[in-house]
Amino acid sequence: MPYLYRAPGPQAHPVPKDARTTHSSGQSFEQMRQECLQRGTLFEDADFPASNSSLFYSERPQIPFVWKRPGFWQHSEWLDVVIDDRLPTFRDRLVFLHSADHNEFWSALLEKAYAKLNGSYEALKGGSAIEAMEDFTGGVAETFQTKEAPENFYEILEKALKRGSLLGCFIDTRSAAESEARTPFGLIKGHAYSVTGIDQVNFRGQRIELIRVRNPWGQVEWNGSWSDSSPEWRSVGPAEQKRLCHTALDDGEFWMAFKDFKAHFDKVEICNLTPDALEEDAIHKWEVTVHQGSWVRGSTAGGCRNFLDTFWTNPQIKLSLTEKDEGQEECSFLVALMQKDRRKLKRFGANVLTIGYAIYECPDKDEHLNKDFFRYHASRARSKTFINLREVSDRFKLPPGEYILIPSTFEPHQEADFCLRIFSEKKAITRDMDGNVDIDLPEPPKPTPPDQETEEEQQFRALFKQVAGEDMEVTAEELEYVLNAVLQKKKDIKFKKLSLISCKNIVSLMDTSGNGKLEFDEFKVFWDKLKQWINLFLRFDADKSGTMSTYELRTALKAAGFQLSSHLLQLIVLRYADEELQLDFDDFLNCLVRLENASRVFQALSTKSKEFIHLNINEFIHLTMNI
Repeated sequence: MPYLYRAPGPQAHPVPKDARTTHSSGQSFEQMRQECLQRGTLFEDADFPASNSSLFYSERPQIPFVWKRPGFWQHSEWLDVVIDDRLPTFRDRLVFLHSADHNEFWSALLEKAYAKLNGSYEALKGGSAIEAMEDFTGGVAETFQTKEAPENFYEILEKALKRGSLLGCFIDTRSAAESEARTPFGLIKGHAYSVTGIDQVNFRGQRIELIRVRNPWGQVEWNGSWSDSSPEWRSVGPAEQKRLCHTALDDGEFWMAFKDFKAHFDKVEICNLTPDALEEDAIHKWEVTVHQGSWVRGSTAGGCRNFLDTFWTNPQIKLSLTEKDEGQEECSFLVALMQKDRRKLKRFGANVLTIGYAIYECPDKDEHLNKDFFRYHASRARSKTFINLREVSDRFKLPPGEYILIPSTFEPHQEADFCLRIFSEKKAITRDMDGNVDIDLPEPPKPTPPDQETEEEQQFRALFKQVAGEDMEVTAEELEYVLNAVLQKKKDIKFKKLSLISCKNIVSLMDTSGNGKLEFDEFKVFWDKLKQWINLFLRFDADKSGTMSTYELRTALKAAGFQLSSHLLQLIVLRYADEELQLDFDDFLNCLVRLENASRVFQALSTKSKEFIHLNINEFIHLTMNI
């Protein structure tokens, strides 16, 4: 699964005019439109052709489709999706989404654009209506279980409709066989209904709470109390019926008593066009920050707090709440975590992952928190549950202060890109704790004059002379022989074999004279460094297997003087780790040599040179690790 490199840190909340072009030509809708007008041709979309591959990814069509011409936000960014107007039909009728009026095509064209965005029409099958609501509006989702809804649930829905929110509802299914099954009351299980109205009516001296629901099929309706032709309407005058737009038509839209609605429907999904709490009357101006990130196996896919050994490796985002709400002692904010592109990746076997997040009080440290912190500290807040939905969102109120927000999958080692949106009533400052790169390497010790050497140093010089010969210099080939002979005798580390190229890298790192060989003082500095690296490797070989887990690599590298960004860690894991996410010592050694080489070269560049090539240390190491 590809992961695109992104600049670390929060991003500005996008608006529709900033829509990113998605067409392979790089042209916007207006540019392609002008091109077609100049040529006098109808647009044909090569990115989403009128063929079977755009319909299904896992099966062949059961009927022969004919494509005919009739005669758009996702993952916190607006996308400009360009399509042509050819639509799949069978016997001159649209096969998928269509309007009751056969000459009306806007819904089918909108569906085609959505299908293109997700890879195929089949990718739109199943799932939750709230996904589409968010994708078409850029809104914020909230879900209510009707059996566990708050006492003021009626008022919440009423306020949502007044604010222009989109509302959907459905009945849960216990098995695939129940999907689209009709209940005795005319409702369809697993079917996505929309809520279009809420009101009250006088009935026999009582105020009855009603709710209006629509079946998008345009037919098949509720047949219980307050349905289109139910006797209750006979007690309601014509003017009141007209106010409520009551009609006895089989058009898919119907009224029902609110108590019946809560009894028969299981879940209500609300897509708010702003994050204002529906429990409150005031409408606020919200500040929004967006973080794009990835869970990558072996480096940042740590799973939930149940998996302490890896949980701390997840992305960590620092949240600074500096201002209290007006007249309050706490700060209100909403966190929405969304996993990206799961529908598009269905054809490759990807499923919606179980996701959630936790929020911890931040200690007086400005760094990625380690395992011990989470061993001894409980979360201050968290998502209500880990669940296999595209997005998980919850509201919180916390005192002003600094917090660490950790988005994760439930199980470790699961990969996905994610988008994290934080809405706050007052401006909140957020920062990605995984984007910093800091190199802190000690200066190599100055050589000891021969007449001041200790007995141990004199013995080491004699050993070096045996290896180097009369010229007292070690070539890369001689270094290769010595290192492999020494390291293969160490039984507590797993070691394959150092290559000649690796030894040339070591010579390049330690050679201060520029002659392509190691003199005695250079070799001695490297030998001391090698002993430190071996001890470091053994220290972080937690299970004494002779290998190091990639999840311990961040801490091991930091102990060696390298604080790296998550993206650099991902590159190192991809380059050096095996399928079991383990590193042998030779991989660890190669990694350290390349990192130290890159950092020394970068530090050697003058300030003017760095400005000229427009690279920071993160980008420079990223470049050299890929060479």
